[in-house]
Amino acid sequence: MLFNPVYAVYLVPLAFILFIYAFLGRRSEKKVVAVHEEVLEAKLTEPSSLHPKIDPGLCLGCGACVSACPEGTILGLIHNKAVLVEPTRCIGHGACAVACPFDAIELVFGTEKRGIDIPNVGADFQTNVAGIYIAGELGGMGLIRNAIEQGRQAMEYVVKSLKTTKGGRDLPLDVVVIGAGPAGFAASLAAKQHGLRFVTLEQDSFGGTVAHFPRGKLVMTAPAILPLYGKMKFRETTKEVLLELWTDVMKKTGLRIVYGEGVSSITPHDGGFVVATANTRYITRSVLLAIGRRGTPRKLNVPGEEQAKVVYRLIDAEQYRDQHVLVVGGGDSALEAATSIAKEPGTVTTIAYRSKAFSRAKQKNRKLVEELEAAGQLQVLYETSPVSISESTVDLKNKKEPITLKNDAIIVCAGGILPTGFLKETGIEVEKKHGTA
Repeated sequence: MLFNPVYAVYLVPLAFILFIYAFLGRRSEKKVVAVHEEVLEAKLTEPSSLHPKIDPGLCLGCGACVSACPEGTILGLIHNKAVLVEPTRCIGHGACAVACPFDAIELVFGTEKRGIDIPNVGADFQTNVAGIYIAGELGGMGLIRNAIEQGRQAMEYVVKSLKTTKGGRDLPLDVVVIGAGPAGFAASLAAKQHGLRFVTLEQDSFGGTVAHFPRGKLVMTAPAILPLYGKMKFRETTKEVLLELWTDVMKKTGLRIVYGEGVSSITPHDGGFVVATANTRYITRSVLLAIGRRGTPRKLNVPGEEQAKVVYRLIDAEQYRDQHVLVVGGGDSALEAATSIAKEPGTVTTIAYRSKAFSRAKQKNRKLVEELEAAGQLQVLYETSPVSISESTVDLKNKKEPITLKNDAIIVCAGGILPTGFLKETGIEVEKKHGTA
């Protein structure tokens, strides 16, 4: 059969399109491989929360998951297979699993090397202790939108349970909401919407983890529904704008939150529970835990740490202008705090880390530290940790020799103590997940 020249009209453009597609694909893959190699070199391979687990046998490399992820280069294609390129940046959005047309993605907690403690929670957000519910970050959902939605849905289940459960109807409260972050805030609004007798307790400040983000930090907030308010329409905004909106909603709805109330125990009582704090006791039919996973900040446990100049998170770098500041830690939060403060006029900034290198931090943060150190704007002390803190100085233990620094402020970024012990004391079953749903 002779070749028909008419076919060339179709084949040449098609061949050109396929060439361009292949060329762009190879160029894109090179970038993905470069990023992935940096991540592997830095040993940033362990996701901290819910994340996708990809079955290479089912993945056909269509890239739908890559396009669906709103957080940047979390996923990428290598050899026509989807790969979790930057695991530590994944926040469990879940859009990738929804977008995959081949069911090649499963959302899981933990990995084979690093397990994550997750409380056992049913589809109705209720734990194994009847009447105690969990929503938001504590259950593994770190995304703001997901936490809001979980808080709202969890309270709907609480309402249904209260209507069908006879026990505890004579108790003073229907539900105690513990935590005023995204999940607790949404749950509290839902409780108010349903006319429940409730109280919301918060040991720190309104907004939970969001309130402690650095000033101006962008937060992803895919449209979410707040009870008594409606749909929050913006998709990306700063923490200040988000908290301003929430505060306005709180004022307009008349929602009250009791601050400075850290819960010490939850015990069964007459068909319900006694929620005890350092100040008082609350007797309730049910409890909704929305306390997050960060728990209590891990402290240095050295003399002088109780001083007001020692804090455990950076809120505003500008407040440290013209001061001598020490940042303690080696993760991304520590590096981000140190580099942002070092850029402020007049600051003398030092970062101290107990290990030999910042192996847990992102490449871009490590690179910025190196640049500021080379420019003389940041002092870096490896294998160094504080041993005592005075009003105007801090003493450090170094592998080579003791060091004393002039000091006005210390920011400790050493992570937090997860509330696993508190959950177990309450009777809630906690399972260590190693790459399972």
